[in-house]
Amino acid sequence: MVNIINNISSNKNTLRQPQHAGKPDTQVIKRPDWIRVRARLSEGYNFTKSTLDRLKLVTVCEEAACPNISECWEKKHATMMIMGDTCTRACSFCNVKTGIPSSLDKMEPDNIAIAVRELQLKHVVITSVDRDDLSDGGANHFAEVINKIKLLSPTTTIEVLTPDFLRKDNALEVVVEASPDVFNHNLETVPSNYLTIRPGARYYHSLNLLHNVKLINNKIFTKSGLMLGLGEKRNEILQVMDDLRTAGVDFLTIGQYLQPTKKHAPVMDYVHPDEFKNYEIIAKSKGFLLVSSSPFTRSSYHADEHFKMLQDARNLNMR
Repeated sequence: MVNIINNISSNKNTLRQPQHAGKPDTQVIKRPDWIRVRARLSEGYNFTKSTLDRLKLVTVCEEAACPNISECWEKKHATMMIMGDTCTRACSFCNVKTGIPSSLDKMEPDNIAIAVRELQLKHVVITSVDRDDLSDGGANHFAEVINKIKLLSPTTTIEVLTPDFLRKDNALEVVVEASPDVFNHNLETVPSNYLTIRPGARYYHSLNLLHNVKLINNKIFTKSGLMLGLGEKRNEILQVMDDLRTAGVDFLTIGQYLQPTKKHAPVMDYVHPDEFKNYEIIAKSKGFLLVSSSPFTRSSYHADEHFKMLQDARNLNMR
C-alpha cells in the first residue's frame, strides 16, 4: 500500500490538545514538491508495529506524526516515547497529546528493553513527553530504562532525547550518570520564537542543560535540533549555531517544520533543500562533529548511522 502524504492532518486531532480548540484556523500555504513523502506498509513495518503494540509501548514516530515513520519502521527502527502519551506542556508546533498524564508504568522499562532485544536494535533512541508533574521530571524513569536496556542488550548503544528538566534539581545528573551514549535535547527554534512556539521552555536553560552534560561526562556525545519555517531569520539561525558550539554540542540536526493541524503554529515558509545544504556547510565550518540538514531531517532520523559517524569523527579529531 502506498499513499502520498501531502496534507495537514484533520482538525479532529485538536481533541488531543484541548488548548487549541478555541483557536481560529491558521493560514496554510501549499507544500512544495520536495515535501512529499511516500508511506509504505511493509513486512518490517508490520513487525515493528505488532511488537510495539504487544508490549504496549508508545513511540514519538506515531504521536508526533513523523513523516519518516514508514522508512524507519521498515528497518525496525522506532523511537520509544516513555512516561505515557500525554504531555504537561502545550508547545504550538507539537502534535503530542496534552493534558493530565497518568501514573508511570512500572513495567515500561522492562518492556522497552524487551522490544529493543526483539527488534535487534544496534542503536536505540529513547525520548519522552514533558512530565512537569513529577518531582524529578521523570529522570529516574529515564535512568531505569537505560539500565534495563543495558542489561538485556549490552551491545546496543543508547541515545536519549530528554525534556529540559526545568526546575528539577539534580534530574540531569541522574540521567547522565546512567551513561547514555548520546544525550539529545532540542532547542527547536530561535530565542525570539520561544514565547509563541515553546512557551513552557527557556532558551538559555536548554543551552545550559547541554553544556552541563559535558561538565558531568565529556565522553557522552551531545546533540540538539532546530526546525526551520517558523519565521526565524538567517542571522538568528547562525547565532544559535554559535551558542550550541559554545555549549560544546557535537551534533546538530536541522529540519523543516511541518504543521500538524490548522490549529497549530503556521508554516511561514518552506526552506529549499539547497538552503538546508548551505546551513550544513556553515555548521560544519563552526566545528560540529556532525550535521544533518534537510527538509525531512528529524532528531532520531538515521540515528544509528549517525552514531557511527560521530564515533568516526571524534576518533579522527583525536589523531
